[in-house]
Amino acid sequence: MYTVNTKINNQLSLWLISMFWIISIMIVVGGLTRLTDSGLSITKWELFSGFLPPLNQSDWIIYFNLYQEIPEFKLQNFNMSMEEFKIIFWWEWIHRFLGRLIGLGFLIPLIYFSFKIKISNLLNFYFIFLLICFQGFIGWFMVRSGLVDRIDVSHFRLSVHLLIAFVILSLIFWNYLKIRKKNDISLKISPIFPIIFLILVFIQIGIGAFVSGMDAGKIYNTWPLMGNTYFPDDNKFVNLFKLSALSDPSLIQFVHRNLAYIIGIFYLFLLYKIYRNKLNDLYPSINLLGFFIILQIILGIFTIIYGAQILIASMHQISSIFLVSSSVYFVYINTKFN
Repeated sequence: MYTVNTKINNQLSLWLISMFWIISIMIVVGGLTRLTDSGLSITKWELFSGFLPPLNQSDWIIYFNLYQEIPEFKLQNFNMSMEEFKIIFWWEWIHRFLGRLIGLGFLIPLIYFSFKIKISNLLNFYFIFLLICFQGFIGWFMVRSGLVDRIDVSHFRLSVHLLIAFVILSLIFWNYLKIRKKNDISLKISPIFPIIFLILVFIQIGIGAFVSGMDAGKIYNTWPLMGNTYFPDDNKFVNLFKLSALSDPSLIQFVHRNLAYIIGIFYLFLLYKIYRNKLNDLYPSINLLGFFIILQIILGIFTIIYGAQILIASMHQISSIFLVSSSVYFVYINTKFN
C-alpha cells in the first residue's frame, strides 16, 4: 500500500491497470507495425507536430516524398502508390500516437498523486516515467537505423525497444499487485526460481525480437525439424558460439526454438516442486502459468509453420503479454515482503 487512504489506493490501482492495458495495446500495435513493414513510413521524429495526422493532400505528399528518399522505398517499395503508403503510414502513426498517449497518461496522474502522497512513496513511479521517456528515445534510435543504408531497422535496437516495453509493463503490473493483491500465502518456494524463470522469458522475448527483425520466422517453416534436420543444414554447429550468430537468421531461429524447450522443461521442474511439496496455494498460479506457456509454444509452432503469417504471429506476441504477466505474478506471490 502506498497510503492508508482507500480512495487514493483505488485511484492508483485504476490508473495502473489502465496503463497496463494501454501499454499492452501499444506492444501489439508495435508488433503489427513490424509485421506490416510500416515502421519506417514516418522518417522524422515529430514529438509535438506529429500529434495530428496529415490533414490534407499536400501533407500526404510531403510525408510520401520523405519516405521516397530512404532505402526501403528505393530498393523494396519503389512501385508503392500513395494509397499503399497510407496503409503503412497509419500503423506507424497509431504506434507513435499511443506512445504520446502513454507518456501523458502516466505523467498527468503522477503529478496529481504527487500532491496526494509523499513523493518518497512515488519514486518507483517516477522511475517508470523516466523509462517511458527513454523508450521514446530508443524508438527513434531504432527507426534511425533503417533510414540510411538498410531497408529494415536494426534487430538489436528492435530487441532493446521491445524489452524496455515489457520491463515497463512488468513494473506497472507489479505495483498494481502491491495495491490490489494481498501476499498472504504462507508456504512459498524460493523466489530465486520464479525470478530465473522470468529472466528466461525475457531473454526469449529478446531473441524473438531478433527473429522478427531479421524475418527469421519466414525460413525453415517446419517443426520439429528445421527442414530435414534438427540443426539448420545451412550452418555449422560451431557457428552457434560465434558473435556473428546473433545476426544469422537460421541460428537465431534455432536458439529461439530451443530456448522455448528449456523454458518448458524449467516450468515442469517448478510444477513438480510445487505439487511434490503440496503447496496448494500455489496451484492456481502455476497452472495458469502452464496454460500460457503451452499456448505460447503452440502459437510459436504455428507462426513458424505458416511463415510468420500476420494474424498468427500477432497472436503469438499477444500471448507473450499474458505469459510475462503471469510470470510476474508468480514472482510476486513467492516474494516475502517485510
